[in-house]
Amino acid sequence: MRTWLKDKRIDIHLTQDEVAKQSGISRSFYTHIENGTKTPSVQVAKRIAKVLGFNWTYFFDKECSYKERNKTKEVC
Repeated sequence: MRTWLKDKRIDIHLTQDEVAKQSGISRSFYTHIENGTKTPSVQVAKRIAKVLGFNWTYFFDKECSYKERNKTKEVC
């Protein structure tokens, strides 16, 4: 789970639905991103980061989704 992402969203008093709409993605996809089961594309990462006010590269710093770990058999 990306607790940092959830914490950031809660700090600025937005729901998952509000972040998703402002980022141009579905709420279910945003939920997967926040839960860490999916990793956004660079474009989506940039849009979410703009809405929440952080550097988009945080999505790619030493972590990957559960699904990606299973595919590569690596610990990210």
